[in-house]
Amino acid sequence: MFRKVLIANRGEIACRIAATLHEMRIRSVAVYSDADRGALHTRVCDEAHRIGPAEARASYLDAGAILAAAKASGAEAIHPGYGFLAENAAFADAVEAAGLVFIAPTGAQIRAMGDKRAARALAAKAGVPIVPGAEGADVGALVKAAKKIGYPVMVKAALGGGGKGMRAVANEAELIEAVESAMRLAKSAFGDASVYLEKLILRARHIEVQVLGDGHGNAVHLFERECSLQRRHQKVIEEAPSAALDIDQRVAVTSAAVRLAEAVEYRGAGTIEMLLAADGAFHFLEMNTRLQVEHPVTELVTGLDLVRAQIHVAAHGTLPFEQAGIHRHGHAIEARVYAEDAARGFLPQAGIATRVRWPHGPFVRVDRGIEAGDEVTVHYDPMLAKVIAFGPDREAALARLTGALDALRVHGVVTNLSFLRALARAPQVATAAFDTEWIEREFLPGLEALMRAPVPDLALAAAAIAEAMGPGRPGREDGGAEPAEQDPFQLLGRWRAPGLDA
Repeated sequence: MFRKVLIANRGEIACRIAATLHEMRIRSVAVYSDADRGALHTRVCDEAHRIGPAEARASYLDAGAILAAAKASGAEAIHPGYGFLAENAAFADAVEAAGLVFIAPTGAQIRAMGDKRAARALAAKAGVPIVPGAEGADVGALVKAAKKIGYPVMVKAALGGGGKGMRAVANEAELIEAVESAMRLAKSAFGDASVYLEKLILRARHIEVQVLGDGHGNAVHLFERECSLQRRHQKVIEEAPSAALDIDQRVAVTSAAVRLAEAVEYRGAGTIEMLLAADGAFHFLEMNTRLQVEHPVTELVTGLDLVRAQIHVAAHGTLPFEQAGIHRHGHAIEARVYAEDAARGFLPQAGIATRVRWPHGPFVRVDRGIEAGDEVTVHYDPMLAKVIAFGPDREAALARLTGALDALRVHGVVTNLSFLRALARAPQVATAAFDTEWIEREFLPGLEALMRAPVPDLALAAAAIAEAMGPGRPGREDGGAEPAEQDPFQLLGRWRAPGLDA
């Protein structure tokens, strides 16, 4: 087993990985940019090394700087987390060329599954249903293909992810402009202008399967996650299991995912993403060759530590458990807390988190990247934390998540908490009656209308009281929790003044 592992990341995922390393008695090495000097992830690790200035390209995306830090620290392995260089095949190759272990898939696997066109071909070969589509660099050929597939279609960048380069189009006029725009964006963001088309499946559910492979053709699944609550192709709330699947569908989806992982002799943790159509048919979407943001919900329902599993595979080349030993219990649901202003188009926010109070409870987990007094910068992804709740069933888990979001406080920087609280209380969320387009099609328009409504006098008074209360008192000198305070916004029900958040 490794004695020391470098975490090539920052924020909440770096803190999350460090927690498992500490539990395994493996020394953890943090890296940081000038903007992250003294950040929480550097404080929870055993040591920290500077890798460059604030700009990501000169620090967290600088493979040479990260490898130099690994050599200086004496680390034997590198865990990339997600984002930054996690799915960079050249970085994976460079890590192993330097004599280090990459706690992630091989460069060849990242290349194979990172190119969505190649991944579609591999999925089809493995007998996994794929969405009808077409690829090519000729706009005219793509127009002809779209006519054959039938509108609407989705234009996608062949490389990359996170919703970049994706656009739904309803007719030929829109398609030509969308393809040209996607090519420019793909070239700028991913260094490759290649795009492809897929039939747009309306009212679909986004189902993903967590897989783990040993790199030698053996793989297991850890069941599925429901990720349909999205805004602009970005997940907002995720849960496990999916309420949309029956037993037969669950077996079909998880079996297909394992077949694909075994076909590519996948190493480590990965996620097979599927679209579930309204008629019950499912189609392969893509594979993410890394640990997912939403991995905690899988950990809570299976009782298995995915980071520990990644480390085991990397160190021993074997699976830490067999399929028969993986069981699912209860329900888990997660909400992503971002420094962004929902009242202004979800614009990213920055500032000092002058006061932070995370929720507590026996069935509530918070994976966080900041504490009170930390700075939220403009340089990186604005996600601050993930709040995850567990319950014996979906109703109990959702109730606990709602309570946890109500208890959470972040002062000094605007967050999306009001949006999350409203979303968690929506009737369609309670009944799991949503799809990937529901938030933008139905939920956000109603929320925007509410925010344009006249603000009640009580809301204005509460805002004044909150302002007068200031940023709050520091924690007790003995390290104990602060006494609970009266929150004036608890009296207001659904009303919020635009731009205000707790």
